[in-house]
Amino acid sequence: MANIKASWTKLAESQRLQRSSQTIAVLGSAAYIFGGELLPREPIDNQLDVVSLGEGMQCSHSNAPSPRVGSSCVAIKNALYLFSGRGGIAMAPVEENGAVWRYTPADSTWMLITPADPSAPFVDGRSYHAATSNGVDTFYLHAGCPEKGRKADLWSFSVESRTWTALPAAPPPTRGGTSIAFSNGKIYRMNGFDGEHEQGGAIDVFDIAKETWSTISFQADGVQGPEARSVAALVIVQSQGKDLLVTLFGERDPSALGHAGAGKMLSDVWAFDIDHEIWKKLEFTGDIPSSRLV
Repeated sequence: MANIKASWTKLAESQRLQRSSQTIAVLGSAAYIFGGELLPREPIDNQLDVVSLGEGMQCSHSNAPSPRVGSSCVAIKNALYLFSGRGGIAMAPVEENGAVWRYTPADSTWMLITPADPSAPFVDGRSYHAATSNGVDTFYLHAGCPEKGRKADLWSFSVESRTWTALPAAPPPTRGGTSIAFSNGKIYRMNGFDGEHEQGGAIDVFDIAKETWSTISFQADGVQGPEARSVAALVIVQSQGKDLLVTLFGERDPSALGHAGAGKMLSDVWAFDIDHEIWKKLEFTGDIPSSRLV
């Protein structure tokens, strides 16, 4: 894969948008931002912020989810789906018995979507988990931090039938702050923090049709591939007719304060050619964002 040159464009700048541990999902030409914190362990509020083509808008809703950090949010068709997180006085996982919050931009409404069968197994509340969707009718939720410990489980949720399905767990170790992305019937998982070390050097691939995991290994040395990290972004970007797996930002060398502090933050961006299993570090011209975890 040839060298990749890129540039950053700042779409919006507002003191209101300053935060960490928020969720962000893109639907159409707008980015929707919910939750997060300015001070450690203090969720800012439950307002929804929308950034559309450089213009910001704050949406207030009386029936919005409670303030929280470390949630997940995905876009499917014309709606957003948000799950759990951490909040309340005790900053405990938000337990809603498998329910999912749906936001519909067309009428600016939130709705709590409960499982069709309340007696069926469901995903327990957690924070710093990862989620992705097939963009059609299903989203996938993985790992994260429950009340104690970390997870390696993988679940799917059908937004049409309102049912959770447990899928084979990912390869160990359990972790929080991991990242997943969907492409062509597969889920790609990498990075995360297992309680002692950041994870790196592997892309774990889940084939949805076969319900099997496989692993692509690489040198996580910052030369042949990205360094180990957690709380990074992982997205699918189309280039020249094919999907690239792009990872950016994140944290390494975690703080002893855990959720109350951050370690060394990273600013690099890497693209993975899925077909040829090759990493390339992006080369940027112009201004670039500062290091951060996402």
